[in-house]
Amino acid sequence: MRAAIYEEYGPPEVVQIRDIPKPTPKNNEILIKINTTTLHRGDTRMRALLIPGSFIEKFMGRLYLGFNGPKSKVLGMEVAGEVESVGDNVSSFRPGDQVFASTMEGLKFGGHAEYICLPEDGLVALKPTNMSFEEAVAVPTSAIAALIYLRDTGKIRSGDRVLIVGASGALGTYGVQIAKYFGAMVTGVCSTANLKLVRSIGADHVIDYTKEDFTKGNEKYDLIFDTLSISSKSECKGVLASGGRYIRTSGPNPKRDDLLFLKEIMEAGKLKTVIDRRYTLDQIVEAHRYVDKGHKKGNVIINVTETG
Repeated sequence: MRAAIYEEYGPPEVVQIRDIPKPTPKNNEILIKINTTTLHRGDTRMRALLIPGSFIEKFMGRLYLGFNGPKSKVLGMEVAGEVESVGDNVSSFRPGDQVFASTMEGLKFGGHAEYICLPEDGLVALKPTNMSFEEAVAVPTSAIAALIYLRDTGKIRSGDRVLIVGASGALGTYGVQIAKYFGAMVTGVCSTANLKLVRSIGADHVIDYTKEDFTKGNEKYDLIFDTLSISSKSECKGVLASGGRYIRTSGPNPKRDDLLFLKEIMEAGKLKTVIDRRYTLDQIVEAHRYVDKGHKKGNVIINVTETG
């Protein structure tokens, strides 16, 4: 099968399309023929070995990824596609099922390929019936993360005044919609070019960070969600309401129930995916170059079944 491989850390050009063995599902696994995957900032950071945080966090990150080169040579955090075959002990899925899934369990990744095997009890579910593969594929990482940060970490409540920093990114666009789903009054922070986008997905107010410092405003917020981790709680102290909560990204612990919950609200028309650009697997180096620029809006989609 064809896959995008990287055997050393570096610029986008270290990624190459190669033929590798097609996997065979174990007794508890399903084999998915991948239709669509995504390219996240997390993928490009792993490719370039750009690990944020302290020295210890950088050290541990390299330990997980591989000191002398990447342990998992195929990136890709999430997939959508069709079940081709199942292991002998699998009962929840059958060939022909359309599914969407996270590949991040055990940091194995592997979404940038034509096939992948995933455990039946992993972060995988039937695709929402009213959504395409492209619309569903980004949910198992960014949407789940937004849900966990807002609902579980931030304890969001109906009527909360919520500020979302980086509201036009993959995490932010889902965050705005999920906060609105829970009944919050949402203010999104983004650039001038993305104000219209952020309003279109439900934000009640927007702040253009090129013209206004969101930490210096007069409004008070019950919950601040910094999807970019560019601020600190102390810097936001002046705009946090009494008892207000502040969240930075730190690696959520998703569960399959979270994916099923999001599938339900997607099928109810309460959550949509913002797609910035689409590439084929053959164009993945170009996609890496684009994501490296740091200006993507929503999600970058890789259509594996197409060539270009």
